[in-house]
Amino acid sequence: MTIISLLLLASLLPHLTFTAHVDVGIVNGKEAKPHSRPYMVSLQINGHHHCCGFLISDEFVMTAAHCQKNQVMTAVVGAHDLKNKNEGSVCIGVKSYHKHPDYSNESNLNDIMLLRLEEKVKLSTNVNLILIKNKEEIKCTVCSVAGWGKRQIKGSANDRLMEANVTIIKNQQCKEKWKGSEKYSLSKMMCAYGHGGSCKGDSGGPLVCGNTAVGVMSFGDRERCNSPEYPNVYTKISAYFPWIRKIIKS
Repeated sequence: MTIISLLLLASLLPHLTFTAHVDVGIVNGKEAKPHSRPYMVSLQINGHHHCCGFLISDEFVMTAAHCQKNQVMTAVVGAHDLKNKNEGSVCIGVKSYHKHPDYSNESNLNDIMLLRLEEKVKLSTNVNLILIKNKEEIKCTVCSVAGWGKRQIKGSANDRLMEANVTIIKNQQCKEKWKGSEKYSLSKMMCAYGHGGSCKGDSGGPLVCGNTAVGVMSFGDRERCNSPEYPNVYTKISAYFPWIRKIIKS
């Protein structure tokens, strides 16, 4: 398996705060076994990978709110190698964008979005859902991330899905590491770090612990992917269950 460098965003200068937003790929990871993560979605603009997402139902994709641009996105499901047109992946249009109403581009708070697809996906071996749970506690500390993001901030994106293991960092410790900002939310954010991690293009992908998605890739160090000084930050899914239920039921 090919070793790749694709983790998160690098060191912010001391005077910079959370307002410095950077998209986040997988660094120092490995190529995932094809279709071993059937919930992964490549969100594309004009046929090019833009952000990651993941299937939480047969018609809803969860991703990061900052992934929405003033351009139409399409969702590619069942993909591993984005350049392989013969692997059976399916491109589906987005019917509606449900960005969290309290999302702030400046603070990165509430960086979560649901996409309603134009048609329900056909579930199969290569296309399936991932669990999300309304629980605060995470039993395991070693989790994983995946995506088609870049190997480094100014590098090129990867056509094949990459993955890496990361370790959940205690929330108070994460807040201290991001001490330049008073807007880190202990109740709505979490962070993780590992030898490999997310980078530009991995935004919106899931932080997976066991068989459950517990976080949505939000941001990291703007200078360097997978920075230990400023570990990758994820939106905590469990904090948004009332809103998630409301959108899906509507």
